Amino acid sequence: MDVLSTIFGSEARVKIMRLFLFNPEEIFDAGMISDKSKVNKDIVKKEVIILEKAKLIKKRDFSKTIEKKKGKRVTNSKVRTHGYYLNQDFSYITALKQLLIKTKTLEGGEIIRRLSKAGKLKLVIVSGVFTQDKDSRVDMFVVGNNISKSALNNAIKSIEAELGKELMYVCFETEDFKYRLGMYDKLIRDVLDYPHQVLLDKISL
Repeated sequence: MDVLSTIFGSEARVKIMRLFLFNPEEIFDAGMISDKSKVNKDIVKKEVIILEKAKLIKKRDFSKTIEKKKGKRVTNSKVRTHGYYLNQDFSYITALKQLLIKTKTLEGGEIIRRLSKAGKLKLVIVSGVFTQDKDSRVDMFVVGNNISKSALNNAIKSIEAELGKELMYVCFETEDFKYRLGMYDKLIRDVLDYPHQVLLDKISL
C-alpha cells in the first residue's frame, strides 16, 4: 500500500477517486465503477457512500444501454439506474488531481517497467492527463523496436486501471519515428512543442 492509500484509507478509494477526477463529465453506476477501476463491486458500494458524504461526488439517476445476448442474437436496451458523478464545486479538485497523479504506481520508473514488457523502448513521453494539459492530443507517446501491440495494449490497460481513465497513446517503431521527426510530422511536433515529460530517451532528442 502506498502513502496515498494510507492517507485516504484504501487503495480502492484512491482508484475510485481518480476515476471521477479524471472523468469529470461522466456518470458511473457501481458496476461501471467496478469494471473501470478493477475494484470489487461490494467495496465500490461502500466507498461511494463515503465519497458522497465527503461531497466529492453526487448521486443522480440516468439511463444506460445494456447489451443482452440470446444465442447469436444481440439486442440493446436502455435501463434506468442511479449513478454518481464528480461534484465540480468541490473545493479541492485541482489539488487532488495533482496529488493523485503523483503516486508510486504512476511514477516514471513504474510506467517504464510496465511498458518495457512490450518491446525494446527507445523513447517514452507523457503529456495530457499526466501534465494536466486537457488540450493535448495524446497522453502517452512510445517509440521502440519490435513493439508487441497486444503487450503494449495490456500494459496501457494496467496503467488505465490505476489512473481510472482511458489513455490516448501512439506508438512508433524507431526508424519510422526518426523519419517522421525529420519530416516535421504534425502529431510529433504537437507532442514535443507543448507541455510534456520525457520518461525515457535513448534516441537523444
